[in-house]
Amino acid sequence: MTTLTTQSPETFEAMRQAMVSSQLRTNAVNDPRVVAAMALVPRERFVPDDQRAFAYRDAALPLGRGRYLNVPMATGRLLTEAYLERHDRVLLIGSATGYTAAVLAELVEHVVAVESDPALTAIAREALGAQARIDLVEGALDAGAPSRAPFDVLMIDGAVEFVPDALLGQLVPDGRVVTGLIDRNVIRLASGRRSAGGFGLATFADVDCVVLPGFSRPRGFSF
Repeated sequence: MTTLTTQSPETFEAMRQAMVSSQLRTNAVNDPRVVAAMALVPRERFVPDDQRAFAYRDAALPLGRGRYLNVPMATGRLLTEAYLERHDRVLLIGSATGYTAAVLAELVEHVVAVESDPALTAIAREALGAQARIDLVEGALDAGAPSRAPFDVLMIDGAVEFVPDALLGQLVPDGRVVTGLIDRNVIRLASGRRSAGGFGLATFADVDCVVLPGFSRPRGFSF
């Protein structure tokens, strides 16, 4: 019987291609470059050992301490909606164990990946190895990486209640934003651009997406 520790590279490759066929192509992940990158990056490398057999499931994967690796289709839709170009510099918020950063590195010039959990950052460093296109930053998710700004794209790989001005200020004019958005307890995917006149998000899909910590709106007092 195949176990978590005996699955072969060929098995994982077959699972990866099945993910592409059944989860991505059938759900509007239609940028050929995004599809090719997600078909290439070994997702099983970025999950705990006891979750490797489930790496390609259409579900969020537990990483411990209340954090999850985002659903493949949600990540794929966000990457597609970002309209990435090779020369782009991307600020990735909620990089977790580094999977999405690895996918982005196949698509753009440079990725600054921010993660608040030291244990997840350590896993990402080991999984990514020496990757010239990725800088891992350990720090508050809502702070981003101002010393490395400006960025062409802000990607929040999870759902938040709002996008802080501190992150938007790290974008170039007309910079693109993609994120999961929590609206009245419903999670949707959304995109927008930072312009001279301000910033707004438009939702484009109702998709299950992991919730990131640190992005709750202040609650008013109740009596």
